[in-house]
Amino acid sequence: MSKVMGFMESKFMPVAGRIGSQRHLVAIRDGFVSIMPLIIVGSLAVLLNNLPIDAFQQFMVSVFGENWKSVGGNMWNGSFAILGLLVAASISYHLAKSYDIDGLSAALVSIASLIILTPVTEDWGISYAWTGAQGIFVAVITSLLVTELFKVLIRSKFTISMPDGVPEGVVKSFKALIPATIILILVGLIQALLTSFAEKSIFEIVFTLIQEPLQAVSNSLPSAIVVAFLNHFLWFFGLHGTNILGPIIEPIYLPLIEKNQQLFAAGTSAFDVPYIVTKPFFDAYVYMGGSGTTIALIIAIFLVVKTKHYRTVGKLSAAPGIFNINEPMIFGLPIVLNPLMFIPFLLAPVVLTVTSYLALSLGIVPKTVAIVPWTTPPIISGYLVTGGSWTGIALQLVNLAIATLMYIPFLLASERAQLKKTSETSDKIA
Repeated sequence: MSKVMGFMESKFMPVAGRIGSQRHLVAIRDGFVSIMPLIIVGSLAVLLNNLPIDAFQQFMVSVFGENWKSVGGNMWNGSFAILGLLVAASISYHLAKSYDIDGLSAALVSIASLIILTPVTEDWGISYAWTGAQGIFVAVITSLLVTELFKVLIRSKFTISMPDGVPEGVVKSFKALIPATIILILVGLIQALLTSFAEKSIFEIVFTLIQEPLQAVSNSLPSAIVVAFLNHFLWFFGLHGTNILGPIIEPIYLPLIEKNQQLFAAGTSAFDVPYIVTKPFFDAYVYMGGSGTTIALIIAIFLVVKTKHYRTVGKLSAAPGIFNINEPMIFGLPIVLNPLMFIPFLLAPVVLTVTSYLALSLGIVPKTVAIVPWTTPPIISGYLVTGGSWTGIALQLVNLAIATLMYIPFLLASERAQLKKTSETSDKIA
């Protein structure tokens, strides 16, 4: 452990420090942190609506009626469904403030630009398919580019100056008028060109470019490793890997679990059904607590970390994490664009994919023969997906132990860096 820590402090930490202080990465990080309250509220709404306990669901229906989930659905509409818009506004605001220009005006122009680029429905409504987590990548890039252009125009004096005595709010509004006009014209032109020549939105182009390299996914260990790696690589950069890969992964893997189910129902042992890599394979053994096996990260925080920030995020993330809802952890720690979390967040799921594949292929654990709700907690899901085998639970416990051990060195290094930074800040103040 000491050798690992020494290597990270001497080699990795300096690089991570330089990356972590980069203006645009800081704006992205602060942008996600700023919308944490809405992410937590949305997570709680999803948790309550999908709590996989029949008694609870029946009780809620009996008390509040069949439409009781509409409250949580409305909360989701105001948080996760517009996560891309929220992120764009927040990142743009923080980046503009770092340049000492009007953050609110930059945020509003970024939202307007993103809406211009967003596909509309047949009745001319904004498509929720792209305003949420699935559109975060485009939202991040749009906010950065729009804010940079806004800064250039503001500093180049493409503005309307108001006389002394005019209220500050009016001054800022008129100062942003010409830059906003130029930016929206450019964005509108880009969207018109894409619609005319590509016949696709920028969201759909990005989606397609990411999908195409993944077409060879099949029932093999290499393809499973590719899926696990790409999912988390996308997540690390703020792109909802699960949603983006879903349209490709589900059509490939769902037929495999359905075949396993048919044979199992016909009397075939769960050990003898043909397919190892299925959607429940990832859900039960790799994505415990959500992408990145973040329930192991929460456990590691409680075991070794003393820093208040990390422990607070761990406490807030624990309840949703049990039900595989990990946005509070991903955006609150944060994991997104956090160089110290890059290695364990990507490597742990890949290692668990290998251990799980070997356990199933060697006949130690039955193959998956059931589909369970994605909010089903670990332990319960391990028992159910194997058709009622305790070895499924044992594999989950082993995987959690492995992932927890992998996260610990990086958490300790991060804690040391934070304490050192706090100490240096205190010394400067003193």
